[in-house]
Amino acid sequence: MELFDSHCHLDLPAFDPDRDAILAHCRRIGLNNIVIPGVTRERWGRLLTLCAQHRTMLHPALGLHPLFVEQHNESQLTELAEQIRRHRPVAVGEIGLDYYVDQPDRKRQLHYFEAQLEIATDAGLPVILHIRKAHDIALSCLRRKNVPGGVVHAFNGSLQQAEQYLALGFRLGFGGTVTHSGAHRLRRLVRQLPLHALLLETDAPDMPPAGHHGERNRPDYLPEILQSIAELCDEEPLRIARQTTLAARKLFALPDPLLPAPT
Repeated sequence: MELFDSHCHLDLPAFDPDRDAILAHCRRIGLNNIVIPGVTRERWGRLLTLCAQHRTMLHPALGLHPLFVEQHNESQLTELAEQIRRHRPVAVGEIGLDYYVDQPDRKRQLHYFEAQLEIATDAGLPVILHIRKAHDIALSCLRRKNVPGGVVHAFNGSLQQAEQYLALGFRLGFGGTVTHSGAHRLRRLVRQLPLHALLLETDAPDMPPAGHHGERNRPDYLPEILQSIAELCDEEPLRIARQTTLAARKLFALPDPLLPAPT
């Protein structure tokens, strides 16, 4: 069984003590691909270095996260475009809109979101979206910008909003929250969605699955998320693992090792 974690912040200091051991365990369980999104300019260098050290397993995305918008400036947008040209990450992200709380400034968030959508469109790259309480606004922006698809990380919207993202060529990421029995609305949504809509993610070190409350989340907890989704969808875990891995490979333009290399 091969697994793909489409969203994991393995570059954060929380993993400094045991990152190599965690990666070794990931390989043993078939978790051979992990996308690491960028959140601030300050961490891009560290993220790129880490991914270069594990080139076949760790895949970088670069972006400016909405919750850190007060740390961003206009020159970083120019630098983002340059870094994308130089390093060719698999996506632009983690970008988006977070209107769950009044701060940070929503107008400023929207400016950086739209600017990064333009950068992604120019680069021909998918986007990794962080959207809370702003799905309708985000969808409106996406329709105007003609972005080449992406994933809505930790999707928390309605079925109608999910269908609109799917119509725009997006996938929906589901992580540890779906394992919690009290997440009734989210679990019902997973049952209603087609398998081709889903991607697996951990968002480690955040959002640990049920049974790990208060712990640091880890990418090698991904099989627990897979098992919960398989039970909700009444499907074999192997089928969901294969479907979500193929979908992630296609989205991020990564070759399938089981297919012959192009000649």
